[in-house]
Amino acid sequence: MTSTADPKPGAAPRDGVTEPLVLLPGFMTDARLWGAQVEVLGRDMPLMLAHWGPANAVDAMAEAVLAQAPPRFALAGHALGGMVAIEIVRRAPERVTRLALISTNCLSETPPAAAERDLRIARAKAGKLAEAMAAEVPEGCIGLSEYRGEIHGFAMRMALELGAETYLRQANALQRRPDQQRTLRQVKVPVLVCCGGDDTLHMPRRHEFMAGLVPKSELKVLEGVGHLPTIEAPDRMNEVLRAWMARVPAPQLLRQAGGA
Repeated sequence: MTSTADPKPGAAPRDGVTEPLVLLPGFMTDARLWGAQVEVLGRDMPLMLAHWGPANAVDAMAEAVLAQAPPRFALAGHALGGMVAIEIVRRAPERVTRLALISTNCLSETPPAAAERDLRIARAKAGKLAEAMAAEVPEGCIGLSEYRGEIHGFAMRMALELGAETYLRQANALQRRPDQQRTLRQVKVPVLVCCGGDDTLHMPRRHEFMAGLVPKSELKVLEGVGHLPTIEAPDRMNEVLRAWMARVPAPQLLRQAGGA
């Protein structure tokens, strides 16, 4: 876990933000996914970039993050990171002050989707990671703009640098992820559910479904944006995250944070 914006000793948090924000990467991405957020939001609040090392299952990834995270924190996850974030809330709800789920899914993988992923796993094992990733994250899942090819190329380079072993671990985690509908129904903290309107991997209707499960949820659909809103529309994504961080948690959470 790397802190990117440690406040000065004795300094009051800006805009009423009192807790650090832990950022979880998505499938085959790393800290670069959050580059624009670190640059801008890191000026106003403590940010931490999480990693789960060699874990190859959602539960193990969640445990790895919890082992590194501060006692209480806000939590934002993209794609696979969102799935891990939900598992973190299931395991340690008292530690999470607010939750942001971005371009993700709360359901387990269907048998047909798992079978298709088996084919991509076979390609990666055969040394064809680029082909596997092109099928996992096609260019069409990025919002249509003059930068679509550039953004997709950036995502592919990030994935290829992470390598086949990382791909196999994360693909296994996606295949075996649990259904988390019950977990979301029990979440008590402010929840942001956010996606791109043009995301073809985790479509808006799936996010509408997730938002409907959570008692205190806010749904944001960024039109003209695809699967990577933190990169495709960094200014809008930053505004959404800043507003979510400014939402006041439940009174009992404020008392707990103050040690009462």
